[in-house]
Amino acid sequence: MGRAEERRARQGGTRRGKQKVKKKGIRRFFTWKKVLGTFFGLCLLAMGAFYVIYLMVPIPSDNAEAKLESNVYKLSNGQVLARTGVLNRETVALDKVPKPIQQSFVALENKTFYDDKGVDFKGTTRGILKTLMGKGAQGGSTITQQYVKNNYLTQEQTVTRKLKEIVISLKVDQRYTKDEILAGYMNTSYYGRGAYGIQAAAQAYYGKDVSKLTLSEGTYLAALLQAPSQYDWQTAGPVGRDLVQGRWNKALDNMVEMKKLTPDERKKVTFEPPHDAKVAPGMEGQTGYLVAAAKAELIHNGVDSALLDRGGWTITLNIDPAKQKLLESAVKKDLTDKLDPKKRKVDADLQAGAASVDPKTGSVVALYGGQDFIKHQLSNATNTTYQPASTFKPVILAAAFNQGAETQDGKPIKANTVYDGDSKRPVKGSDIAFAPPNEDDRDYGPISVQDAMNKSVNSVFAQMGVDAHLDKVRDTAVAMGMASLKGKAPVPAMTLGSYGASPLQMAAVYATLDNHGKEVTPSIVKTAEHKDHKYDKPDPIGSQVISRDAADSVTSVLTGVVDDGTAQGSVASADNRDGKQVAGKTGTSDDNKSAWFTGYTPD
Repeated sequence: MGRAEERRARQGGTRRGKQKVKKKGIRRFFTWKKVLGTFFGLCLLAMGAFYVIYLMVPIPSDNAEAKLESNVYKLSNGQVLARTGVLNRETVALDKVPKPIQQSFVALENKTFYDDKGVDFKGTTRGILKTLMGKGAQGGSTITQQYVKNNYLTQEQTVTRKLKEIVISLKVDQRYTKDEILAGYMNTSYYGRGAYGIQAAAQAYYGKDVSKLTLSEGTYLAALLQAPSQYDWQTAGPVGRDLVQGRWNKALDNMVEMKKLTPDERKKVTFEPPHDAKVAPGMEGQTGYLVAAAKAELIHNGVDSALLDRGGWTITLNIDPAKQKLLESAVKKDLTDKLDPKKRKVDADLQAGAASVDPKTGSVVALYGGQDFIKHQLSNATNTTYQPASTFKPVILAAAFNQGAETQDGKPIKANTVYDGDSKRPVKGSDIAFAPPNEDDRDYGPISVQDAMNKSVNSVFAQMGVDAHLDKVRDTAVAMGMASLKGKAPVPAMTLGSYGASPLQMAAVYATLDNHGKEVTPSIVKTAEHKDHKYDKPDPIGSQVISRDAADSVTSVLTGVVDDGTAQGSVASADNRDGKQVAGKTGTSDDNKSAWFTGYTPD
């Protein structure tokens, strides 16, 4: 065989060796070409569908929801408590809004506003995907999209509404100038305090015409728009105030980045908190506190604050008129009638707060927020800045019982377990040194858990907190209703009740104990009805967050506090006790800044 023939033979063999292997099974149906073809086909189909929607969806007339109605609040017996909701909107031309304030809105909400086509496709796609995944309201909208939502559509979070928003925004951007769109956005947005539009907001927050606002004031109104209820300086907690100031700073920093403000001008702008809101007529006494608590609950459970303030809702509360009257009378008889600021200056600063919760249903049947909503709008019943002090001790005991915790020497923690009750005794097993004093610096020596609870011995519960693992104590507190402790550092000092909580939160904790360890979330709203919207009320009774045995054992210990301990003088001898069994705990924070009784009747 010659060389040429040999080469051809080899090539022929190679070709035969590389013969294509026929794919079998499911692989026959999936190739890169088929996958890419399908993908591009779907893209073309989606584009075609969007084009059809674009042709079919016109710019609608102004949203009928923009016309405000009253909300009606009723007590549990059907008695009308209050009517709220007065049209508070005054449309102003854009030239009435100072130019720097216009720029601060754009800098914070939509830096590309003057260049875009009215839609942020990337942000909108992200919003649609998150809506499909059930993650609720999402950001990412341009100023044009937000204006369209305010003026033409509803606040509901659905894919259909989002698609309409995109189409209408594109058409609005073509039909109107950017200044017309910006003016529409600022005039239709909801700023809280019942104010729709920047003119009403300027009056509600700063008591002046919009044309007189400073850059600092106008930027606060821009920062407020993301969450008006949470960011209202008057009622916001520390977190809300930090967040709105963060947005305020971001707006001004963005203005510098966009060269609408020089760095030197930026440094001269200082934050100007708004004025307190004026109380609407009819909110006197406890009414305002009850309405505010109901609104807060609805918003917390997913009702949009702007939608709520547009009105048309009938909201029935769980408040029992008879029990509400009893609570108000008790505060007056046993506290406020005994105050005399002329003789004791401290009496002028004293505030009372209380909440009464039905542990079987979670219903808030009575609530006391302060002497008068007109004089003091921040409710003492829901304010989470008060230290619960020794009323936190049952939470420590519940955490210990629930996990079967042991002392440092391996003894199970029970009501008869003996601890060292000496004052300023250093806790063992903690990386952080802690040696709390007992009240009056009293030494108790060896003392049982029951007696330590009766006498509220700090040194015992500081050690028990470490024995039960501080992180688990914190998590138990959160699970039982102290939401304000979520994310807090688990440090030994928290065993003294140093982290803030509201009376309503502490009522939740003790109601959970009374409900044999099943979580109780206090609910002031019985029903909320609207002709166009549905409110799905969450079940106030949740899952078993601590074992029944643990909860009932704590209850047993707490009956001793009333019969033989620190609550003996006030509660055990109450005129109307009538032999009822009562479990509870007193608490007094440092320097008597807060004084508590939290309790329940186990039957």
